[in-house]
Amino acid sequence: MINLTESASKKVQELIAAEDNKNLFLRVGVRPGGCSGFSYGMGFDDEVQEGDKEFDIHGVKVVVDSDSAKYLEGVQIDYKESMMGGGFTIDNPNAVASCGCGSSFRTKEDVGVPSEC
Repeated sequence: MINLTESASKKVQELIAAEDNKNLFLRVGVRPGGCSGFSYGMGFDDEVQEGDKEFDIHGVKVVVDSDSAKYLEGVQIDYKESMMGGGFTIDNPNAVASCGCGSSFRTKEDVGVPSEC
């Protein structure tokens, strides 16, 4: 379903360790909005909801809600460091268009709810 590169996994583990809560996991989702129709969401959570899909990727627990799962099939999340800082990137093979900022997308089957950036 979702793939985390080793670099992304290490960074997530580092960020979770800094939170000092061993129950945290990475929640990845999609919500309507953004200039292309859908926006990605990533954050830490400690409660699994009914219908959530759970994965263990390179030692990181990743949870995706059932509504987002169809948009995230085959997604690769990476983390890259640069001289300007670091950040996560999302490569989504389901996206047929995305905005310049890379945080919103649309699929062939679903245009979502486009909004102003």
